Amino acid sequence: MLGTLACCVALAVLDPAMIGEPADPFATPLEILPEWYLYPTFQILRVVPNKLLGVMLQAAIPLGLMLVPFLENVNKFQNPFRRPVATTVFLFGTVVTLWLGIGATFPISTSLTLGLF
Repeated sequence: MLGTLACCVALAVLDPAMIGEPADPFATPLEILPEWYLYPTFQILRVVPNKLLGVMLQAAIPLGLMLVPFLENVNKFQNPFRRPVATTVFLFGTVVTLWLGIGATFPISTSLTLGLF
């Protein structure tokens, strides 16, 4: 343990971490992007003008997913071709998530159309 402590102290003394410029909350970059897996939710908050509506839309996603088993509870098969409602909801959700995720990397003016039209 003493050897590890000595190595840490030696590295801290010989090669100290450089301190960058101080953070300025009033000078944020124009395009701040979250990690890639948060792009769809970021896009919802960015595009919807009312932020409360944006948060409610995000809360509606898991609530809607919890309703899918009740919509199709009569069919116990694991085959997705025998479960058309669940398969349709899954495919539609996947396409919308990919659309929002890709759109989050574009400027706001072209984010919903992806610059296609």
